[in-house]
Amino acid sequence: MKRYFMAIMLVLLAGQAFGHGMSEAEKQIIIEGGNLRYIWIGATHMLSGYDHLAFVFGVVFFLTRFREIVKYITAFTLGHSITLIIATFNAVRINYFLIDAVIALSVCYIAVSNLDWFRKHLKINPPNMLAMIFGLGLIHGLGLSTRLQQLPLNQDELLLNIISFNIGIELGQVVALAVMLLVINALRKSQAFPAFSKLANHTLILAGIALFGVQIHGYLNEGASGGGGVVSVVQAANPMPQAADWQDTITVNIPAHGETEYKLMLAKGGAFDFNWRLDKGIVYFDFHGEPKGDTSGYFESFKTAMDAQSSGSLTAGFEGTHGWYWKNDNDFPVEITLNVKGDYQRLDSRGTRTN
Repeated sequence: MKRYFMAIMLVLLAGQAFGHGMSEAEKQIIIEGGNLRYIWIGATHMLSGYDHLAFVFGVVFFLTRFREIVKYITAFTLGHSITLIIATFNAVRINYFLIDAVIALSVCYIAVSNLDWFRKHLKINPPNMLAMIFGLGLIHGLGLSTRLQQLPLNQDELLLNIISFNIGIELGQVVALAVMLLVINALRKSQAFPAFSKLANHTLILAGIALFGVQIHGYLNEGASGGGGVVSVVQAANPMPQAADWQDTITVNIPAHGETEYKLMLAKGGAFDFNWRLDKGIVYFDFHGEPKGDTSGYFESFKTAMDAQSSGSLTAGFEGTHGWYWKNDNDFPVEITLNVKGDYQRLDSRGTRTN
């Protein structure tokens, strides 16, 4: 049992390394691919999301009638669709480690319900399953929203981006559900099914516990030091310092249909004020931070938008690079004037320190 538990932990840790973060090259593909790309990412995210798949597997495990399957899956779909759309559209960001930890507990819950432990061990009737699945779907939707908000969302087509991603989620869910039902129905005809059902649901409990431990570990060691929204970005409520008071003024030129980055190195707790403005047009930008020494591709997006200017201040929750990625989709070159002031070291677009 100990070896089996360790194997589950290794799989979950491997999945965690790729569960969050996206390279700039991937962002560019999404920008150029439009809403079809969001559909594709939604589908692949569901098919690779072991926590969501485990939950769906537990939900349909003992369902035999098509009407029942439709009823419970619809409740789950409505739940996660509601929070996915509302949270993303309103830029609601919750620490993804904590959300994924709750999702892990939802996997445990559905397995415990399947094993009828409420009656056997707690001597109580289980909560209404349909209501619980809908409620847990709401929580899963928050998890999906944390992933979607890491993508380069176009503010002019935000709702369409969200809907496209959700369509992809549903397509991925249908594919996964079809495979699950084929396997379960085939095994249901076997005399070994009772033993298989016990093994499968106990495995779901172990997986949920292991995943919960991974997420809490991630929160304590990374999320609490800056991941998942602990880094604070505050849009300036008061006028920013006058030009003469800025510590550095940087000019960034981007060719037509080009892209570039500009980064600052900050220690944990370091802070800076900024503003930047285009000479003409608008560009897509992603203001983000990357922890020092991280090799998983993780980054924290503080703000993404299509705009001609932005200003504010940032206090870093982790040591690492913090700055901007700009994508110029215009048919003409643009020039950005960036003003900064604070506790930082300047970096160029390649991440090299400059004096």
